[in-house]
Amino acid sequence: MSTQKIYNFMGFRKIAAACSVVLLIVSIGALAVNGLKFGLDFTGGSLVEIGYEQPADLNKIRDQLKDVGFEDAVVQTFGSPTDILIRLGQDHDPQLGDKVLSALQAGESQQLNLRRNEFVGAQVGEELREQGGLGMLLALFMIMVYVAFRFQIKFSVGAVAALAHDVLIVLGFFALFKLDFDLTVLAAVLAVIGYSLNDTIVVSDRIRENFRKVRKGTPLEVMNISLTQTLGRTLVTSLTTLLVLLALSVFGGEMIHGFATALLVGVFIGTYSSIYVAANVLIAMNICKEDLLPPEEKETEVDDRP
Repeated sequence: MSTQKIYNFMGFRKIAAACSVVLLIVSIGALAVNGLKFGLDFTGGSLVEIGYEQPADLNKIRDQLKDVGFEDAVVQTFGSPTDILIRLGQDHDPQLGDKVLSALQAGESQQLNLRRNEFVGAQVGEELREQGGLGMLLALFMIMVYVAFRFQIKFSVGAVAALAHDVLIVLGFFALFKLDFDLTVLAAVLAVIGYSLNDTIVVSDRIRENFRKVRKGTPLEVMNISLTQTLGRTLVTSLTTLLVLLALSVFGGEMIHGFATALLVGVFIGTYSSIYVAANVLIAMNICKEDLLPPEEKETEVDDRP
């Protein structure tokens, strides 16, 4: 008989539900009011890469570009402090790279060189935005089908509710703080879906197993036992992942800062949702032992006639 202490996770389910509702309202409100600040990958625009001989001062570059009329310039390092990537919401201009280079060279004693001058059309950006959204919806639908086949329809509703909860909060975070949303962030959101689903599947598997093993126990007690048993694995996985993402966010440079930030928020929220959101939905749908018992095999009639 196990002597493991059972934590009363479900005793806080109403508080957790209230927190989730507040976070979702704030996220949906931010998306409705601010919207997502789409990067050039989605809106279209020009991308210029400039090479410096010595580490560049990003604030100085931004000021130099503002002085010549490039108010909306996004300046970031690209791999190293001497490689500078500049994003501009400008119409296609083959000479734009040379104009940017001239503006920056005027205030520098070191020699600069133009390494790249590219343009992303608005139509391409619109197609990426539509296909990204459709891809996310398709992923959620396929996950619901998979979980329904592997477990039971109530588990699939809980899993998709948890994933939708995580995605909305991550998107709301970017809308609330007006952070750039580009293809790397979209990739991070899809990665959050995969991470959160994996956590939810582990918890769901233990819930199903305990519903079949624990003869006497209410659904709330079974949930608490299952969540306690998976707590160690959940915390170790989440903490190690968060440490790596924190290092990427701080030391990875501006190119992957949005990616790391989205994953940081997503992993934190995904860990919470796998404990509370999916389990809360199962309780709300009155999950019980009968839902998870294997179907009884029909007895075959034996013909005793000679």
